[in-house]
Amino acid sequence: MKIAFTTSGETLDVALDSRFGRAPKFLVYDLDADTFEVIDNEENLNAAQGAGIQAAETVARSGAGALVTGHCGPKAFRVLSAAGVKVYNTDAITVAAALDAFRAGTLKSAESADVEGHWV
Repeated sequence: MKIAFTTSGETLDVALDSRFGRAPKFLVYDLDADTFEVIDNEENLNAAQGAGIQAAETVARSGAGALVTGHCGPKAFRVLSAAGVKVYNTDAITVAAALDAFRAGTLKSAESADVEGHWV
């Protein structure tokens, strides 16, 4: 299974970005292979609208079955849910800490968006 994490960096030790749609990058970790790839989300950083929807489509195309982030808005949440991607919200400081929490089973799958649209 692959898990996408919101971040601005290229390694597991970097900060987890609390934003979803406007996170600079997604680190997609493959639990089976114990490897990861980083996907750029720069096109959505300054988008006037639709950043969450486009970011959700990017995550779904990556093959991730889960997204771990700080916050996720309603439109992005709907796209992710429709694609079968479960959303997990966390206040973990780093991607590595969020991954550890996911592996430990301490993160709870979100039932809905936790912020309104256009949250920055």
